[in-house]
Amino acid sequence: MKKILFIASILLACGLSLPALAATVTASLDRDEIASGETVQLSLQHEGRGGGDPDLSPLNKDFDVLERNSSSGFQLANGDLSSQRMVRLTLAPKHAGKLQVPSLSWDGQQTAALTLTVSDQPSEDQTGTVGASAPHVFLTTTLDQDKPYVQAAVVLTVRLHIDKRFYQASLDLPGSNDVLVQQLPGQDHQTTETRNGHSYEVIERQYLLQPQRSGALTLDGPVLDAQVFDPSNGGPFGAMMQTTRPLRLHGETIKLDVRPRPAAASGHDWLPARQVTLEEAWRPDGAEVHVGEPITLHLRLRARGLTAAQLPDLSASLSLPEGIKAYPDQPKLDNGLQNGEVVGTREQDIALIASHPGRYQLPALHLSWWDTAQDTQREAVMPEHTLEVLPAAGGEPAPAAPASAAPPSAASTQAPLTSADLPQAPPLAAKPALQSWWPWLSLVLGLLWIGTLAAWWFQRRNAKRNPVPARNTVPESTNLNAGPARKAFQRACGADDAQSARKHLLDWVRATWPDERVTGLNALAQRLGDPALGGLLRELDRACYAGGAWRGAELAAALTSLPKASGAGSTTRKLADLYP
Repeated sequence: MKKILFIASILLACGLSLPALAATVTASLDRDEIASGETVQLSLQHEGRGGGDPDLSPLNKDFDVLERNSSSGFQLANGDLSSQRMVRLTLAPKHAGKLQVPSLSWDGQQTAALTLTVSDQPSEDQTGTVGASAPHVFLTTTLDQDKPYVQAAVVLTVRLHIDKRFYQASLDLPGSNDVLVQQLPGQDHQTTETRNGHSYEVIERQYLLQPQRSGALTLDGPVLDAQVFDPSNGGPFGAMMQTTRPLRLHGETIKLDVRPRPAAASGHDWLPARQVTLEEAWRPDGAEVHVGEPITLHLRLRARGLTAAQLPDLSASLSLPEGIKAYPDQPKLDNGLQNGEVVGTREQDIALIASHPGRYQLPALHLSWWDTAQDTQREAVMPEHTLEVLPAAGGEPAPAAPASAAPPSAASTQAPLTSADLPQAPPLAAKPALQSWWPWLSLVLGLLWIGTLAAWWFQRRNAKRNPVPARNTVPESTNLNAGPARKAFQRACGADDAQSARKHLLDWVRATWPDERVTGLNALAQRLGDPALGGLLRELDRACYAGGAWRGAELAAALTSLPKASGAGSTTRKLADLYP
């Protein structure tokens, strides 16, 4: 122990007696040339007194920093004590070309700039597909249309070509304010392909793009993150230990030349599609319909090139004659792919109920849409329909006087009425005689009533003498359903589905305020007391009942939480507080 203290004292004395050594920093790369998608290791070394961390922000222009490791130590040489610190960075280039690793600042010193060559083999092939190329992995992207209209559905197909095994691979395509991005449902499609005599495994994934404004738009390409087998990483035991290194590959930037809505598109709803069909079905079909009985109109709206959330609510566009009311059901929305093109379908049942018998003429329904293949406006039409409504079943219809009936004569109208001319009522049935047991029944009922009063009086007296202590109960909270309802409301706003947004918003309100009665969006606007938010809620209400395009992003951003209920003094804790 004395020997250790003696050595430490000598080291401390040397450190105090020697002048401070000037700090030096160096930088080096493990390789000067790599292929696209591969990573390189940058080593930064700091020697001498000092501290702090290097400024890595200049690297963000051309590189992604995937990993960072650091180590430090001390060295005593010729009586001089110096410190060493090493920082190792795993860099992934964002694009190919001759890149420069910029000079970095560390403790007032600058490292030397380094040059890195990232090779990019020509990626133009016979199919015209353009992508970032690499010897072992590359990405290609294709669009189903070159110049889409604003808010049209564009299908982007991303193909990943690999010839080695990946670990923990993930593919991401982030959206932007100008272009909404959504991965289409379904599993990735896997095939094999041979290019330039080399065999690749191809993983195909499809995304849905929806441009939100016209003009030239750009979207960052897909990004692949993975781990690949690297026997050189880990020294002589790397092959045996199955060591890996990170890989990041950026796909080409996606460019869209978005066309605006044409001036010739005069319809209420903007529906840019390749094909729109409107089908109807009546249930019951051809059967007799009576007053008060529902007849169901089934509408099926299908569009190639649009999502189901973009299709309008046709129940709000029905023009019904007086005497018939409509009761629409919740629509069924479905998205699918057909020949690489998105197909949206909206199906809805509408119950029609007549309040009076008669012959009703339901006018035709016209839906305007824009044919993106022919650049012209078209219409999907539901033809007019005649509905015969009979009187209510079991009722006697009032007889209608024939048009040719002659008016009564003057003599008949002036003759005095006699009892024989009046309609005779059927004879009344004889009233049954009072039963002899009626007084006894009244007595029993009276005794039961007196016994009930006595029991109530004894219960009240015992309650006053022996009051039951109030149990410390926690009121059942419906806030357990508030979280899912809020998330469903946010998703519906993101999909611009006005009907679903209204439904989930009211579910969220009922779950948050179970003791308050909020019947609709107008009542909710009054409850919140925010004029700007009230305007957004009225726009949602209008879209639900009047139809038309509706954008939910502004409402979702403005309504992220609801204030506590009026009885905010409750000590009930939510599930989110207990389980973060």
